[in-house]
Amino acid sequence: MKLIGIEEHFLTPEIKNAWSALGLEASDPSVAFHGGLLETRLNDLTEQRLTLMDETGLDVQVLSLTTPSLHDLGPDSIDLARRTNDAVAEAAGRHPDRFQALATLPVAMPDEAALELERCVRILGLKGTMLCGRVGHRNLDHTDLLPVFQSAAALKAPVLLHPRAPEKAVREAYYSGFSPQVDAAFSCFSLGWHYDAGIQFLRLVLAGHFDRFPDLQVILGHWGELVLFYAERLANMDRVSGLHHSMETYFRRNLYVTASGMFLPHYLEQAARIVGRDRLLFSTDYPYQYRPGGDARRFLENCGLDEADRQAFAYRNWERLTENLPAHLQ
Repeated sequence: MKLIGIEEHFLTPEIKNAWSALGLEASDPSVAFHGGLLETRLNDLTEQRLTLMDETGLDVQVLSLTTPSLHDLGPDSIDLARRTNDAVAEAAGRHPDRFQALATLPVAMPDEAALELERCVRILGLKGTMLCGRVGHRNLDHTDLLPVFQSAAALKAPVLLHPRAPEKAVREAYYSGFSPQVDAAFSCFSLGWHYDAGIQFLRLVLAGHFDRFPDLQVILGHWGELVLFYAERLANMDRVSGLHHSMETYFRRNLYVTASGMFLPHYLEQAARIVGRDRLLFSTDYPYQYRPGGDARRFLENCGLDEADRQAFAYRNWERLTENLPAHLQ
């Protein structure tokens, strides 16, 4: 059975240098995570990555630039995004049966980002985009960023919402007081990242983005970034939201959910109950969640779904989500 991982990350030395030039590590502790073996694996789009894909049982990786992407870069990010997208499209072209990709956008420049997304989908054949939470100090529902979502909806290009570190004031209020290493882990990959990503999705809902763009499709990793576990409570927002539909409708009409390497059958069961089995996507969160021993394939085989639903989870839901993208012109 073909297995497609839709949240699989890369990084380039040019982008890491741009983060360093900006001093981004001082405001985003996750920047420091991208060193050593992780950096080697993130930078590699050739044989080592393919070997580890084979080892874990993954046939296809959908490549995306790791967090915090280009969200804190200004006008210089326009050309940097183009070079990054050209490079990842070239890598996918060398291995078309193994790699697909999501666009990297210069989101600090929303009009240019919208145009770049269109170029990436129509010309380069990329499959959508990934956004990493806030853009500078703006949440994703900020009106400045509407062109990005308008472009995604018009192209029928899915948007993967990836976590990023919460604002400094939030980290200091809720995630500090321990050692620097514990503070960083607490505010990022253990909890803070995931609250931030889930809140960004809910802000899009409450801002009316899915009323404005009913065809817009968003993906949340890590089994819904905590949001799905509070679906019953969030349904109470229907009394005050003033939206066209219920929260349940947006969950089942506009949201896809992926595993991000959290291979837990009871999480899958909860996600399926909230969004439906036709909205489950597979991913390993490479290289962060890579573990030897073929665990991606093993989880698919033992996840508790029947044959048809396992096929949907493994590849068919992703293929259906992306089948109506504009024809690739190049």
